[in-house]
Amino acid sequence: MRRRRECLDPRCKHRFTTYERMEAPRLFVVKKDGRREQYNRDKIIGGLRRACEKRPISEGQMESVAADLERELFARGESEIPSTMVGEKLMEALRNLDPVAYIRFASVYRSFRDIETFREELSALLAK
Repeated sequence: MRRRRECLDPRCKHRFTTYERMEAPRLFVVKKDGRREQYNRDKIIGGLRRACEKRPISEGQMESVAADLERELFARGESEIPSTMVGEKLMEALRNLDPVAYIRFASVYRSFRDIETFREELSALLAK
């Protein structure tokens, strides 16, 4: 929620904006190696920024992808989710948003080992 506020000092009257977000229940992400980390929106946004770097994708679009993901994850009502689910959901959103950003994200997320793996992913994207 965005709020416009005014300084309480009667001499100042400076206006500023604050942003409030509802505190969500705790959600843990279970990593591939079994470790558990608390869900961190900043890590999601960071990954999206790296994938979308120098692409015609606005900060608002990335925030929207993160918000949609968050809404979906918290709606499940589970306290733990696998990191693979988070990665797959982000790849799906990026596939619809920008194919280049999708390939960048997928290459890191899926750890492409060689050019052939990269080619297979690219072919699958082109087929759709």
